Amino acid sequence: MRIAIVRLSALGDIIQSMIVLQFIKKRFPDSSIDWFVDSQFANLLDGCPDIDNIISLNIKEIKKKKSISQLFKTLRKLRRIKKYDQVFDLQGLIKSAIITRFIPAEERIGFDRKSVREKLATYFYSKKYYFPYHQNVIERYTGLIASSLKIEINSLDIDEKRPFFNLSQTRFANNEPNIVIILGASFKSKIYPVDKYAQIVESLQANFIALWHSKEEFKMAKKLSSLSDRVSIVKSQSFYTLKKIIINSDLIIGGDTGPTHIAWALNKSSITIFGATPIQRNCFVTKKNLAISPGNKVNPYKINRKDFSIRDISSSEISLLAKRLLNL
Repeated sequence: MRIAIVRLSALGDIIQSMIVLQFIKKRFPDSSIDWFVDSQFANLLDGCPDIDNIISLNIKEIKKKKSISQLFKTLRKLRRIKKYDQVFDLQGLIKSAIITRFIPAEERIGFDRKSVREKLATYFYSKKYYFPYHQNVIERYTGLIASSLKIEINSLDIDEKRPFFNLSQTRFANNEPNIVIILGASFKSKIYPVDKYAQIVESLQANFIALWHSKEEFKMAKKLSSLSDRVSIVKSQSFYTLKKIIINSDLIIGGDTGPTHIAWALNKSSITIFGATPIQRNCFVTKKNLAISPGNKVNPYKINRKDFSIRDISSSEISLLAKRLLNL
């Protein structure tokens, strides 16, 4: 059986949608699974044992340059691919649906009109399933795959998932817990204040790694390190570096953003801090993976980027969760 997955972006969404892979392989061990992804995230998928081929597409570049010729070149490339039995669009946007339509396949499968924001996307599928947009994303992804391929996937199966990537683990050379702090996010109202992170640092006997990638994140990391000598600053230079740092740590704390979701994917303890985004939809809580929000109401269909309620969450609440996960 040949299966294609279309999930072009973004970091956290790709990571969370990867949950379906191991269940497909478990039910159909001889199946071949190819993943279609935007080129900027292609390396993120490296090291996943359940993906046979990563198909990189320059969708963001095409959109940026508004290049019609490059778009048609990409679509022609898709047309020449060997036919699949099923292709799944796990993104549910018009751009991912068009990619899905041009991939040769017996069946093109996606969410129905009541399950996506861009309803036009559903016209490109031969089979459609209802899983409400506000439903937990992990349940949406696994539900779509389970319904189409007749696979049983329940909450316990997800709890007991194996790590998504094959990575060796080497503990940092010290006796205290190593805690990674994810400072950045895709927009400002998803970022927890640096001064409150500093309070968490002071409340826990541990070593801290402040991860940064952008210039703005570097400024935050420098500020945090100036407030405590137990904070080291490390640049996340690549997806491989990011995954290695997370797999070798004891706890990851951060906002609703890709690197924090990688911790969940690797079965590493984590605390995800929510504010402007919906906690019930974007986080699958386990014994190792906890989440906290200010208790605000969030409309998943229309995210309010001016909602800075994440700042209302006390550092002491997060510290208590950290102590529970670290058995301190």
